[in-house]
Amino acid sequence: MTAPVWGPEQYLRFADERTRPLRDLLARVPAVPREPAPTVLDIGCGPGNSTAVLRERWPAARITGIDSSAEMLATARTEGEPTADYLLADAADYDPAEAAPDAVVSNATLQWIPGHIDLLPRWARALRPGGVIAFQVPGNFGSPSHTVLAELRRSPRWRAALGAEATRSGVHEPGAYLDALAGAGCTADVWETTYSTLLTGPDPVLEWVKGTALRPVLTRLGDGAERAAFLAEYGALLREAYPAGPHGTVFPFRRIFAVGVKRP
Repeated sequence: MTAPVWGPEQYLRFADERTRPLRDLLARVPAVPREPAPTVLDIGCGPGNSTAVLRERWPAARITGIDSSAEMLATARTEGEPTADYLLADAADYDPAEAAPDAVVSNATLQWIPGHIDLLPRWARALRPGGVIAFQVPGNFGSPSHTVLAELRRSPRWRAALGAEATRSGVHEPGAYLDALAGAGCTADVWETTYSTLLTGPDPVLEWVKGTALRPVLTRLGDGAERAAFLAEYGALLREAYPAGPHGTVFPFRRIFAVGVKRP
């Protein structure tokens, strides 16, 4: 699969909505070793909006944001959290052992990594006793925003250009994360929440997914007539699936949260 080209500007159009689950996640994170100045890793930091939230939680921490997109990191350094350190690396390959972290945090990144549940033991081994793994992932891969996209990719019009490849929907149910964290030597707290977000403006759901789930498709199509035609067709289907109401478009979004504290 061609690696998606990430655009910080599109992603940050919904920055408040995208960071709210992270704030809710951190509300369940207990004190970590070396508090108030721990070593914290933000794996999949993107444009630094998540890193800025971690700085609010741990003002004196040494925070390192890790991402595979140089463009995202450039934005993070200037507009996200300039006081953090940043590292260009693939989350699937990165080994946090050298950092000896007190907390490993990942905000809406693991869904892009096939087999990501196998990363949890590696992260847990890197932690100090009492250290924390905290992550949240979207759990909406059965929602119209994704099922309509998958069906459209398989249609005769788009099959040759896009194929039937799923958009890396490698997310597990909460119980699987609970079991994986427990097996990695952590006391685990796992839950789920469905947010009902009110989106406004023309084609708001399309604009939302342009910054995340639609990125692999846009990368394949590039710019030009093919891209415009696909967006027009997909946008019409999304308007049918998520009709606008008198105050905007209600967009339900299920999220899965997990916190694991490494046992002594």
